[in-house]
Amino acid sequence: MQIALIQQKFYGDKSKTVEATVAKIQEAAANNAELVILQELHQNEYFCQSEDTKFFDYAANFEADVLFWSEIAKANHVVLVTSLFEKRAPGLYHNTAVVFEKDGSVAGKYRKMHIPDDPGFYEKFYFTPGDLGFEPIQTSVGKLGVLVCWDQWYPEAARLMALKGAELLIYPTAIGWFDADSETEKQRQLDAWITIQRSHAVANGVPVLSCNRVGFEADASGIMDGIRFWGNSFVCGAQGEILAQGGHESEAILYAGIEHSRTKEVRDIWPFLRDRRIDAYENILKRYCD
Repeated sequence: MQIALIQQKFYGDKSKTVEATVAKIQEAAANNAELVILQELHQNEYFCQSEDTKFFDYAANFEADVLFWSEIAKANHVVLVTSLFEKRAPGLYHNTAVVFEKDGSVAGKYRKMHIPDDPGFYEKFYFTPGDLGFEPIQTSVGKLGVLVCWDQWYPEAARLMALKGAELLIYPTAIGWFDADSETEKQRQLDAWITIQRSHAVANGVPVLSCNRVGFEADASGIMDGIRFWGNSFVCGAQGEILAQGGHESEAILYAGIEHSRTKEVRDIWPFLRDRRIDAYENILKRYCD
């Protein structure tokens, strides 16, 4: 199966950004991609750098956005993983991944479970934690374990998706550096980000697809300097081997071939799921073992 990750920048407004995304989806489909992954909150700038109620208006078009991306998936005959700002009710919003089947139907959705609240990443102001659980989404190209950005740091989320039969772990992402950080610190952050996700592939014996945005985005409030999104979108196989990786400055469409049969081969030689001591893990449900 040919998959494609679209790593791109924000083009200054929604219409220009969406236009660029659609062109890249068309290009990916023309290159035989069956599964296309978009980055986190791909329609707009990463607005969570500050807390401002005006950005809730972005979620007002959720239903129209779903219809739009449904048509794009259908027109290009691809399974499409999108990342949208969902208005569920006034004052109740989610960071939601919607997955479309090749015929444009909604295969399923996932509401981001882990919500950060850090300088420049004030997501708790905007997003209510998801309530759909860690449920893989069945599609014509396999059972997709779709998670979102901050979820990628939690092995529990990856494990639960795998235990429920996810054949791929997919992370739409928006993460980057602050220019004031030292080059050494930037490298440590990037290495940690890649390593934790590759470890999910190894521990669960499934490929991981991580799609990050790229480019500098200033903080609209002027309080922060802005974020330089580090790109480096990548695909790794079931043993953590890198199959494709983007750079840290340029837009890219990353292609990789995925064979579901490889998961069985890897799990047969590394049967981590077989040897789990489920009788001894009760403390994992505690916040901390004092």
